[in-house]
Amino acid sequence: MQLGMIGLGRMGGNMVRRLQRAGHETVIYSRTPADREALAAETGAQCADSLAGMISLLPSPRVLWMMLPVAAVDPTITVLEQLLEPGDILVDGGNSHYQDDLRRAERLASRGVHYIDCGTSGGIWGLERGYCLMVGGEVEPVKRIDPILATLAPGGDPSATPAQRGYLHCGGKGAGHFVKMIHNGIEYGLMAAYAEGFNILRHANAGREERAPDAETAPLKNREAFLYDLNLPEIAELWRHGSVVSSWLLDLTAQALARDPRLAAFEGRVSDSGEGRWTLQAALEETVPAPVLATALFSRFSSRGEAGFANQLLCAMRREFGGHPESKKGL
Repeated sequence: MQLGMIGLGRMGGNMVRRLQRAGHETVIYSRTPADREALAAETGAQCADSLAGMISLLPSPRVLWMMLPVAAVDPTITVLEQLLEPGDILVDGGNSHYQDDLRRAERLASRGVHYIDCGTSGGIWGLERGYCLMVGGEVEPVKRIDPILATLAPGGDPSATPAQRGYLHCGGKGAGHFVKMIHNGIEYGLMAAYAEGFNILRHANAGREERAPDAETAPLKNREAFLYDLNLPEIAELWRHGSVVSSWLLDLTAQALARDPRLAAFEGRVSDSGEGRWTLQAALEETVPAPVLATALFSRFSSRGEAGFANQLLCAMRREFGGHPESKKGL
């Protein structure tokens, strides 16, 4: 098939490589000329110097795929809706909010353009491993792009179901990004569980620390029970083999710890790109409890210092009611 790819970042560029390698023909566009020209030279894809140029290079009915930051999607659609023709398909493969999909689909439908939302998971490993694709939209347009979806997905036995091969038409407009939203909320929780568990392992030698008696700090009981200097890279590697908690995420954790056991390259400020917040918003509206996912999201806020004032106020209250001094850092 022929496909126009808009956005050539970490995922968009690798998707072009995977498609070209499988024999699809892609027309690519990025606002950065050097990026699109380098990828075109590498893969043999056609390079467009504008969105209008991309439209002119694709035969009708066209298929265009956006891999863009959330903030760039609506401005791009504003330009495209003046260029696309009835029967064309526009896919948003980024991390848009599913309720924005509902609005965009209606807007483009008034021009006869089909809008498909596709939650895409796979990160920088998608080129070789393939991408898990969660698709929402009308049945017929989704069927039309099945060869693209099948190529981008991990694949496997052609007789297997699409879900077994790594892609699924989840439902109508917005359903793909809704499923991806929950996927990323779960991802937050899994990451937090691994991080907290390994942090407990890392401090298993707390009994070796000499601490002067301090009225403001609860003493460590049974110091002899916390004298373990544990090898975290080896434990991570161990758990990869036969453990109930083994996963691809643990594979990546083991890889990171093997490279740098102290993780000295990181300051520990964890970003959140929106999906965790949206997952909790959906849980609230559905009145569905999600305490693990909520805690995982709030821990990311804390990692960025956004609990700073609250912690200062806690110290202030302790001093006001009990005259307690603030504990010094590192003690």
